[in-house]
Amino acid sequence: MEPNIKQYYCAVDLGATSGRIIVSPVDGGEMEVVRRFPNGIKESDGMFFWDMDFLIGEITTGLRQLAEQKDIRIVSIGVDTWGCDMIFLDANGKPLAQPRAYRDPYTTGMIEEYCKAISLEEVYNRTGIQFMPFNTLFQLFACHKQNYEPFLKAAHYLFIPDYINYVLSGRMACEYTILSTSQFLNPYTKQIDSELIEKAGAKMECFAEIVMPGTVLGNLRSEIADFGYDIPVIAVAGHDTASAVAAVPAQEGEHYAYLSSGTWSLMGIVSEKPIISARSRELNFTNEGGINGTTRVLKNITGMWILEQCRKEWAAQGKDYSYPEIMQMFEEATSATVFNTDDDAFANPPSMLTAINEYCKEHSLPTPRNDAEVVRSIFESLAARYKTVFGWLQELAPFKIEKLYVIGGGARNTLLNTLTEKALGIPVIAGPTEATALGNIKIQDPPESSLSYSKKTTI
Repeated sequence: MEPNIKQYYCAVDLGATSGRIIVSPVDGGEMEVVRRFPNGIKESDGMFFWDMDFLIGEITTGLRQLAEQKDIRIVSIGVDTWGCDMIFLDANGKPLAQPRAYRDPYTTGMIEEYCKAISLEEVYNRTGIQFMPFNTLFQLFACHKQNYEPFLKAAHYLFIPDYINYVLSGRMACEYTILSTSQFLNPYTKQIDSELIEKAGAKMECFAEIVMPGTVLGNLRSEIADFGYDIPVIAVAGHDTASAVAAVPAQEGEHYAYLSSGTWSLMGIVSEKPIISARSRELNFTNEGGINGTTRVLKNITGMWILEQCRKEWAAQGKDYSYPEIMQMFEEATSATVFNTDDDAFANPPSMLTAINEYCKEHSLPTPRNDAEVVRSIFESLAARYKTVFGWLQELAPFKIEKLYVIGGGARNTLLNTLTEKALGIPVIAGPTEATALGNIKIQDPPESSLSYSKKTTI
């Protein structure tokens, strides 16, 4: 190789609102964002879809831009996305329709309908997955009950990152961590539960071979982007949260929990085995796949969603508070009301400020008197909720949790992290903020590395 050629890993990181193509030097230099593009759910005839043609086009464009740069060499590519959703393909591997999106209401009532044949307790005991209407099991069942034509005609079912991997490499596979979001994976055998599939009206033969994170699927097809050399496409942890947790900078043997912190939060531990019990079901903890065959035992928590909704309302009133101003408001507030941030009242109300006031009245709590007290109440309430969930997690964990790693955008929220450390009584370590992309790349690069992230850099 020429001395001036620099080698990079490439991560395709897709979220529900945007996508990115990121590269990171093999020698451990800074990560760089190559291309950003929007994403969003599309509506057609009352159904909600992802525009995979657009997403594949953007990924292809980004890779071709890289191929034009002769002073770099891409050594591998990995893809991560959100969980649960699938695309149906015909016998020739062609999509029969765009994939339905998890926010499509076609799964409404499907949990109750499905569980007429097999109990909620039995489904949880077999999978360890919390019940959400959009879990893949209930999406497939809804397709069956509604005679959805692409589902009926399908010869292949692929999760979103698996489909992108197939387009890039030509090989169909079912990656373990993305499969674990489905609610039909047996977390002990790491195989699909055929009885759950049959009761959903789906076909076992439509699933591809299950592979573990780090599996090389094949080389990038030259039709996608012709680099003039072979580039392996690697099945990284296809579920974005699994990739993010893979980036936690813990040392071997550490007893820790993680908090993936942002608009929504996930608190959990990495366990060698699933934790499935009547208590874990009661507390609504879920067991999802991690790297090296591990299980991520975690719970969803409301994160900065409540504050962000309040900020939108304030901005509409002409009070566009910046984050430094928010921090100052916290300090200036003379009192705070602690409320349950995970209450259904705060899920998606027409007015978050009204929802807070009404919740306080209904629960005989002091109502925040001004914007500053609203801010302080939200932060104090989040820290209190983290403490509650941490207590439940410690109850389930097979070890004493000694520290908490905060990853994702919330790692920058020094105020909330400080409050969390005080509430939990254990050290809180912040970072990395770009955990998902970093985890994606670290799985491509198994040995320990010093990969870091540069916020606003492009090739």
